[in-house]
Amino acid sequence: MSITYVIGFQVRPQQFERFRSLLDGVLDAMRHEPMFVSATLHRAPEDPCRLMLHETWADHQDVLDVQLKRPYRTAWHEALEEVLEGPRKIEVWEPLRSDGRGAFDLVAKSPPTSEASFQHQTNASA
Repeated sequence: MSITYVIGFQVRPQQFERFRSLLDGVLDAMRHEPMFVSATLHRAPEDPCRLMLHETWADHQDVLDVQLKRPYRTAWHEALEEVLEGPRKIEVWEPLRSDGRGAFDLVAKSPPTSEASFQHQTNASA
């Protein structure tokens, strides 16, 4: 049965680029793993340094026994104390249903929204 991890991060602002570079390397490598299903990185609208990673794998035991020990994760794990304000918040979920139309593909291809543009959109819709 597949398993989903919801992982929360509060990134130190001065370490944000380093955090993203390290995490992007892990995500780029793990997408080629045979048991990998999906991963989506989210940002809190009110705090650009508060992130949430939603990660789904085909098998929980494989994650524990194999994936967490992959060499491409070493630099990432070693840097966490330096780049985060505090410990990650990790939750484990068992999927009951999944629906989708590839909406995140569109998000990934669209230009990033600037903070000023986001504030304007938020105020206009209020």
